[in-house]
Order: sequence, then structure tokens, then C-alpha cells
Amino acid sequence: QVRLVESGGGSVQAGGSLNLSCTAPGFTFGYCEMAWYRQAAGKQREWVSSISNDGSTTYTDSVRGRFTISKDRATATVYLQMNSLKPEDTAMYSCNTGTCIYCSGGNCYTKYNYWGQGTQVTVSS
Repeated sequence: QVRLVESGGGSVQAGGSLNLSCTAPGFTFGYCEMAWYRQAAGKQREWVSSISNDGSTTYTDSVRGRFTISKDRATATVYLQMNSLKPEDTAMYSCNTGTCIYCSGGNCYTKYNYWGQGTQVTVSS
């Protein structure tokens, strides 16, 4: 069973950095397009960044130039490197599969619109 596990969140001061990861332990992925979203307390969830199957990346304006999304097929992991963090980046961050094909032991599973459990990021001024 594919399970997305996020980690890397925490509390940092403004200007600091965190590197979030979203992985499926025991799996590799083939075709995969992934995204990171965040939801601050009392606000709607917002899209942060996406990476396509061929590695093309897109970012919401507020994080462009500060955040970098990347992926490692061999470990089925998507990363979000966050630099120059600001208090307004404080939120629960979650990864989402647009479409990803996870494989293990010769078996493959396609996950559509599949969410991780989230990891909290808190940035203090």
C-alpha cells in the first residue's frame, strides 16, 4: 500500500531554511507529477509549487526565488527546499500527487490526487 510520508517541518526564525520531503517508503516512482500545498490557520489551502514528470517546475509568486522543488525517482521522494523563510510562510505543508505511479517488487500503483499527512512549518519574526 502506498503511503506518503512528509517530514522536515519545524520552527525557525525569519531568514532561516527548511527542507521538506515527501516520500513513499519502499517504493520508486516512474511517471510522476507532484505538488506542494500549504494551509495557514484560518485560511484556505493554497498551491505552492509543482514539478512535472519531465522535471519542469512552477511556483506561486510569493515563494519564487526562495523555494525550490525537486524529486528523486529512485527513492520516490519530492523535496521542497525553503530558504529566506518569512513569518507569512507559516502553515501546514502537504504534498499531493497529481498523478504518480509507484512501484515496488514488480507491482505498480497509480495514485491520483493523493495527499500526505502534512508537516507544520512555523516561522517566527
